[in-house]
Amino acid sequence: MSAGKQPEWMKEKVDAGASTPWYHMFTKGDPEYDKYMAEEWGFEVHEDRKLFEMLILEGAQAGLSWQTILKKREGYRAAFHNFDIKRVAAMTEAEQQELLKEGSGIVRNRLKVKSAVANAKVALQIQEEEGSLDKFLWSFVGGTPLLNTRKTMVAETEESQAMSKALKQRGMNFVGPTILYAFMQACGMVVDHPL
Repeated sequence: MSAGKQPEWMKEKVDAGASTPWYHMFTKGDPEYDKYMAEEWGFEVHEDRKLFEMLILEGAQAGLSWQTILKKREGYRAAFHNFDIKRVAAMTEAEQQELLKEGSGIVRNRLKVKSAVANAKVALQIQEEEGSLDKFLWSFVGGTPLLNTRKTMVAETEESQAMSKALKQRGMNFVGPTILYAFMQACGMVVDHPL
């Protein structure tokens, strides 16, 4: 799986030869989490399928830790047809009920499962109306990553609030501004962590 384009700020940090990456304060040495942070998080994502995957996974994280969702990511990929938007949008009620059973490999939350299917239907509408999910989502940052220089961390921004409002108006769920800010960071739309 391609992680996307490595941002310039990340290349500079790697070239500087830092012995302990900044994200260790979050990963606490978990190898899977370290790998995700080093090879995926913050890289620009422009593929609709991957953007949809990250929208669903970030929404699934609501009330949980990212580490919990990351450990179940392969289960989510299997459950939601590798995040093929058309296939997820076409999931039947019976298929959704199967995901709520023990051993499904995902967090068994009825609202989050239904939301994934509903959000896929909205994503298809966006693709039809806007040309791609990529074009629509990246429009909230002007098509290029925003480098934030604030001194303190924030949970949401004007951009994530605007994206949230637009997606909710179209009918998506689990797309609040805090969830979407985490999504924007993960997909390389914004950079605001210590460099």
